Amino acid sequence: MEVTEHDPGVPSWVDVGTDLAKGRAFYSSLFGWDCPEGSEETGFYSTATLRGKPVAGIGPQQDGMPSVWTTYVNVDSADEVAEKVVAAGGQVMMPPMDVMEFGRMAIFVDPVGAAFGMWQPGTHKGAGVVNEPGAYSWSELMTTDVEGSKAFYNAVFDWGADTQSAGPMEYTEWKIGDRSVGGMLQMPPTLPAQVPPHWGVYFAVSDLDAAMMKVGELGGMALMGPMDTPAGKVAAVMDSNNAPFNMIQLSPNRGG
Repeated sequence: MEVTEHDPGVPSWVDVGTDLAKGRAFYSSLFGWDCPEGSEETGFYSTATLRGKPVAGIGPQQDGMPSVWTTYVNVDSADEVAEKVVAAGGQVMMPPMDVMEFGRMAIFVDPVGAAFGMWQPGTHKGAGVVNEPGAYSWSELMTTDVEGSKAFYNAVFDWGADTQSAGPMEYTEWKIGDRSVGGMLQMPPTLPAQVPPHWGVYFAVSDLDAAMMKVGELGGMALMGPMDTPAGKVAAVMDSNNAPFNMIQLSPNRGG
């Protein structure tokens, strides 16, 4: 589905800090993205596209930092929302800053340690294609404190939280009015202790089994799944530079 802009409070962009050449090669082969090398002016940051529309960013991995995907929530004012983050107990990793004419960004950590970004659009409005094969589809918080996270993100983005039983666990959908904009899970005890709270990203695929095979062929690996959920069949994988992400073969009623 093609979109031209995103409402405030809606995750609108995702990017990964990675080895640039490996990242461009991996994701262009996996998702069919066009991943041109970025300019020196932008730190060689690549804006990947699908059918000429922006879908995700591939930037340089920071020294001493793991390779991870970051979710950016669309906001009207990065500075005003940054004040809400601090007031609600979050921490500043990168204060609001202009990214040339493209927009204004900031990176924060919530009270339990999950990092997230915000994006105040300028000429760059965020992902131009979502919820179709090869495009960003969903972001999901894995947290150690569900109730505390509900309070924090409500204070920052005015998100509501709809928690439902999903088999042996509970799943929360973040809401703006009646619209679901993301998800949240209590971190299961089966996860290794060194895995911190985090925001995971999902990309849609047309055939999850084939996509998982492709991940392996490209030097990545499967972490979990595939497994069926109400939204579709999902799997957690790792790319060729050890950045984890998720893929989903959307159920017909959830795509587009």
